[in-house]
Amino acid sequence: MGLPRNPNSRSADYLDGMLGDSGKSSKWRPQKSTSARLVTLLTCLQFAFAVYATFLLYYMSPSIDLRTPKPDFAWASRIAQQWKHYIIPPHVVTRYQESASNLVLEPQPMISTPSEVCEHEKIEFEQKKSNDALMIKIKRELYDQVRDFQAKNSGTESLTELMSMKSKWDMSSPQNTPKVTVILNHFKRKTLCSQLDSLLHQTLPFHHVWVLSFGSPNELGLKRIVESYNDTRISFISSSYDFKYYGRFQMALQTEADLVYILDDDMIPGTKMLQILSHVAGTDKYKNSVLGSIGRILPFRQKDFTFPSYRKFRSKEAGLYLPDPAYDITVDKIVQVDFLSSSWFLSAELVKTLFIETPFTFMTGEDLHLSYQLQKYRNAGSFVLPVDPKDKETWGDSEHRLAYVSETTVIFKDVVTVRDDQWWRAVSTGYITQWAAMNPQKIDALFYAHTIEEVKALAPLLEKFRSTVGKKAYIVVPGGGFCSCEEATSALHWPKTVCRERRFKIFDLGVGALSGISNSEVPVVQAVYASMKGLIKVHNPSVVITVDDIDSNVRKALKMATESNSNSSTLVHLPRPSITKVLWMADLRSTALPNWNRMRVSVNIITQNRVNSLTRLLKSLKDAYYLGDEVPISFNMDSRVDEPTLKLVKTFDWPHGPKTLRRRIIQGGLIRAVSESWYPSSDDDFGLLLEDDIEVSPYYYLWIKYALLSYHYDPQVSLPELSSISLYTPRLVEVVKERPKWNATDYFKHIHPNTPYLHQLPCSWGAVFFPKHWREFYVYMNMRFTEDAKQNPVQIPKSRTNGWQASWKKFLIDMMYLRGYVSLYPNFPNQMSFSTNHMEPGAHISAKDNVVRHNKTDFEVPLLKDDFKTYLPNGKMPSASKLPSLNLFNQAVSLKGLKSAGSKLRQDVLNCTVTQVVVVDHETGLPSRCATF
Repeated sequence: MGLPRNPNSRSADYLDGMLGDSGKSSKWRPQKSTSARLVTLLTCLQFAFAVYATFLLYYMSPSIDLRTPKPDFAWASRIAQQWKHYIIPPHVVTRYQESASNLVLEPQPMISTPSEVCEHEKIEFEQKKSNDALMIKIKRELYDQVRDFQAKNSGTESLTELMSMKSKWDMSSPQNTPKVTVILNHFKRKTLCSQLDSLLHQTLPFHHVWVLSFGSPNELGLKRIVESYNDTRISFISSSYDFKYYGRFQMALQTEADLVYILDDDMIPGTKMLQILSHVAGTDKYKNSVLGSIGRILPFRQKDFTFPSYRKFRSKEAGLYLPDPAYDITVDKIVQVDFLSSSWFLSAELVKTLFIETPFTFMTGEDLHLSYQLQKYRNAGSFVLPVDPKDKETWGDSEHRLAYVSETTVIFKDVVTVRDDQWWRAVSTGYITQWAAMNPQKIDALFYAHTIEEVKALAPLLEKFRSTVGKKAYIVVPGGGFCSCEEATSALHWPKTVCRERRFKIFDLGVGALSGISNSEVPVVQAVYASMKGLIKVHNPSVVITVDDIDSNVRKALKMATESNSNSSTLVHLPRPSITKVLWMADLRSTALPNWNRMRVSVNIITQNRVNSLTRLLKSLKDAYYLGDEVPISFNMDSRVDEPTLKLVKTFDWPHGPKTLRRRIIQGGLIRAVSESWYPSSDDDFGLLLEDDIEVSPYYYLWIKYALLSYHYDPQVSLPELSSISLYTPRLVEVVKERPKWNATDYFKHIHPNTPYLHQLPCSWGAVFFPKHWREFYVYMNMRFTEDAKQNPVQIPKSRTNGWQASWKKFLIDMMYLRGYVSLYPNFPNQMSFSTNHMEPGAHISAKDNVVRHNKTDFEVPLLKDDFKTYLPNGKMPSASKLPSLNLFNQAVSLKGLKSAGSKLRQDVLNCTVTQVVVVDHETGLPSRCATF
C-alpha cells in the first residue's frame, strides 16, 4: 500500500525528507546531520527489538514446555521505554504520529474478549430423578452384581487408591509429565467457553486444544470464541462438511501428544481431570485402556434367550448407564463397561485401532465401535473412573443435565435402532461384554464354514448336535464376499429371520468390513482370528469343527483362536466324506469332546511271507475312515521274510501318517513278533496289533475312537479295568476244551441284542491295546515267561489256556484274569465285526504241532460295511455302568466278581490276600503294592 503525501503538511515533508534520497531540495540540507542521527538510532532500536523477538520466539518454540510458568518479559518493555527517548526525540515521534493520522489505512477487526463473545447453555430444569421404585431396585441390584463380580475377578479401586498407584506419569519432572491433546467437537451447544475455562485451569496443563466445527451452523461464533482466548495452544479447525462423530477421532490420528482427551460438547470436566486421567493411564493395570466418565453396560440375555434393546425400560436385562443420577447411581470405584460415552481418554497409539474395521455406520456408534475394536484387537478395556462426591473438580461430567437436552442423539428412535443393530453385530463377532464375562457360556460345538459348500458339508453334523437333547451348537460364517448369514440359512433350510434375531444361533463375522477387496490373506486371517477368539472365549465350545480342506490361512487363524482359549476348546478338522459317519460325535459328553485329538492310534502289522494276505489287509486299511487323524503304520517282519513281502511294504503308500519298517536279525517266532511290535511312547499312545491274515472294516477306526472317547477319555467315566478294545466278535468260547459256539446277540437279547460288552478275554485278531496296561503286560510277561507251560505258576481253573506254550496271548490272559481286566467287544447282527480272521496257514493255524482242527466258518465273520451307529442301543454307546461284563468263560460276572476270582488264585507276582489285587506303577509297569478292591 502506498503512502499519499500532503504538500501542505510539515510532518509529511519531514517524513518525506527523512526517507528521501540526495536529490531532494537543498533547503533541507541543514537537517542532514539530524536525519543521519535518527537513522542510526532507528537501526539500533531495530536491533534491540530483534534481540527481544529472538528471545520471545525461543520461549514460544515447541521445545519449551508451556506448562511451566510463562517467562516474564517486563524487563524488555522497561528498557524499550527508557531507550525510546534517547533514540527518537519526542518532537519526531509527535510529528510522525500526526503524519500517520492522515494516512488512509484498511480497518482492522477488533479482537474480542471471551466475556464479549461467550454464550452459556441455559438449563431450565433440575437434574432428573426417578421415582419409579421398581426401576431403582432393578438398576441398583444390577449395578451391585456388576461391581461384586469385577471386585472378585479383576479388582476395583477408589479414586484415592488409583491415585496412590505407581504411574509412568507421576508429574515429578517434565520427562514424567505427559503431553495431552484435548479435542472438543462442537455443533450447536453453547458450552465451548465453559469447557475452555475449565481446561485453562487444569492442574495438569494441556499441550493443545483443538476445537472442531464440522458442518456447524455456529461456525463463525465458535471461531470468534477461540480467537477471543488469544492462546496459541488453542486451535480452531472447521469444515463445511459434517464428519459426524468419527471426524474427531480421525483428527486425533494427527496428534504428536502422548495422550488424547476427546470430549463431547456436553462434557465440562473438573479442573483435576487431566491430572487424574493421565495418572491412571500411566499405571501398569490401566495403561492399555480407554478411560472416561460415562459408560454403558450392554443388555443381558432374557429368559427367552434373546437380548433386548439397550434402551429398554423397566428391565434388568437392558443393562446400565453409569453414572446414572436419575437412580442415584454414582461411581465411587472404577468400573469396567462395554463402551464409553461422551468422553474418551487414551494413548494416541490406541486411537488407530478404531479404524481397523470399517464401522457399521458413520452416522453414529463411534463410542461402541471404539471399545469393541480396542478389546478385539488390543485386548484393551473400557473403564469409567470413580469420582470424589465432595470434590466436583474430580468429575469428568460436572453438569450432567446437559445430557438431557434435545441435541442428544440417542433419544431418537431410528438412532436407537441403528445402535441396537450395531451392538448386536459386535456381540455376534466376538465382543466379550460384561454379560458374557459374568455369565460364561458352555456349548458343545462351534462350527466354522468359510464357503457355502462347507456349510452344506457340515450341515448333517450341525443338525445332529442341535437336535440332540441337552446339546448346544452354533455355526459361524465369514460374511462379506465369502459366505453371508443369509446364504448359510438357505443352505441349512433355516428361516432368514435368524439373521436378524438377537439370539445365538448363527454368527456372521462380516470379514469384508476388514478385508474389503484385497489380494492379501492377512486381513482375512486377522478378522477370522480376532472374531473367533472372542466367540470361543464367550461360548467355550468343547470343540470347534470345520472341514479339513478349509483354506490354509483360515485354518491357521482357527488354530490360533482355539489355542488362545484357556478352557480347553479343541479344533477338529473333518474330511468331508467322514462327516456323515461321525454323527455319534453329538452323543459324546461335552467333557469328553475336548479330548478328540489327544489319542494317537498306531497300526502295527506282523507279517512274514503271506504277501497276498498282506495285500488284502493293506487295501482294507487304506479304504477306512480316519477323520483326518494322523495314524502311523509299522511293519514288523521276522528274519525269514520273503522278497515279495519286502517289495510290498517298501512300495506301499500310507497317506495317513508315517510308515516304519522293522526286521529282526534272528528269527524270534510269533510270541516275540507280536509282543515286541509296539511299545507306547505316552499315555495317549494306543497300539492296534494286526496279523497279516486279518481284514478290517472301513468303520474300524471310528469304532476305536468312539469307544475311547466314551469310556476312556470321558472324565465322568471311571473304567480302569478296560485294557483293550476288540474289533472282532468271537463265535466260540475259546478257552473251553470243547469250544462251544456262542452268539453275543442271542446272549444279550434281554438287555439289548446289540449292546457292546466287556469280556475278560483279550482279542488277538484285531484289537487296540491301552498304553498303561501294555507296559504292565511287558513286565508281567518278563517275570512269568517260560518255554514250558507246566512251569508257569498260573493255572486258571478249567481253562485250556494253561497248556498254551508259544503264545503271548496266554500271558495276557493270565494277567487279565488275575487283576480283573476286561476288553470291550462289539456286538452286531449276524456277528458282523470290524475285523475278521481268514484263518490262513501260519505260525499256529495248520502248524504241525497244532492238534486243534479249525473250521473257517467258526472264525471268519462278516465285516461291517455301513454305519454301525444305528445298531447300538438308542443309537449310541451305552453308559459305562450299563455295559454287561463276562468272565473268561463267557459267563456274566460283575467287574468286582472278576477281581474276586483272580485274587482267590493268589498266583500273581506279589503275594496278596484274597481281597486284594496287584497295583502297578503305570509309568514303568512294575508291580508296586496290593490294594483292596
